[in-house]
Amino acid sequence: MSKGESFLFVGPELGEKQDEIGRIRAEITKKYGAPPEETSFYAGDTPAADISSFLLNGSLFSESRLIFIKNAELLKKKDDTASIAAYIKAPVDNTTLIMISDGNSVDRTIENALPKGAKHIFWELFDNKKPDWVRSYFRREGFFIDEDAVNAILELVENNTDALRRECSRLMLFAGRGNAASITADEVEKWLSHTRSESAFTLFSALAAGNLSKSIEILNTLIAGQETSVAIIAGLTWCFKRFRDYCELAARGAASDAELKTIGISTAKSKRDYANAGRTFGLDSADQCISICAEYDLIARAGGSMLENIILHIYLYKLWSVRIC
Repeated sequence: MSKGESFLFVGPELGEKQDEIGRIRAEITKKYGAPPEETSFYAGDTPAADISSFLLNGSLFSESRLIFIKNAELLKKKDDTASIAAYIKAPVDNTTLIMISDGNSVDRTIENALPKGAKHIFWELFDNKKPDWVRSYFRREGFFIDEDAVNAILELVENNTDALRRECSRLMLFAGRGNAASITADEVEKWLSHTRSESAFTLFSALAAGNLSKSIEILNTLIAGQETSVAIIAGLTWCFKRFRDYCELAARGAASDAELKTIGISTAKSKRDYANAGRTFGLDSADQCISICAEYDLIARAGGSMLENIILHIYLYKLWSVRIC
């Protein structure tokens, strides 16, 4: 019988979180000779007392359990944090608990109960590390990818390695393995821009085009798909920071294709999006939009799940109010 373990995984980088969860899952499977029984709870949706009760009751059907508490930052009430902390201090044998949050911390009562080294922060890759990540991913699978194609992927895919891995895998399927298995920017734009689902990047495209009804539709799709407010705001923040770079180039009269390429804008779609944003928001508005993003990131992290829908719609209208046309 193995002593129970508890972990806290925080931070915005989804891909590395999933990799570490996969490693733990494989380790448990190897130890017991069979996969663990898995259960997920969402803090704010399931009472903490019910989660604690479930944790304390062992499984009748499996030798090991892997239990997730997602949106763990929403555990704030004194009774809730006390019950989870009490479990962490006396975990059930053969049970692994993983608490997950997009933020960087959870309630101090819970964090103080964790064993040393049980909290892991997964930061986003720095922008200068992402091209190497993409190149290495394709290289491992036997593909050559040119620099324009790498930039195109980073323009079209959400800002985390989970999304990058998913979209790069799809691109490999579309491109096939003939012709020395090479990937070009044209292929990236052809396949990814026409097949990807809604994201913070398509939301930016709609805002840039001045299409409020489409923006609201995309936002509602993201909410229905359980995309977190923190992730949506992070994606738009990334877009508006690139928009600021675009504005600085445009202010110098240097928005040629070569100059745009230096700030990672190389596909026809991205050129169109940022040109649209310049017309819709004006070339002096980027910092104001980034400030709104920072303000609502703090609000989203402090608010509960019941408020996410309202917060995101107010955030969208606040961005919309900046437009000049």
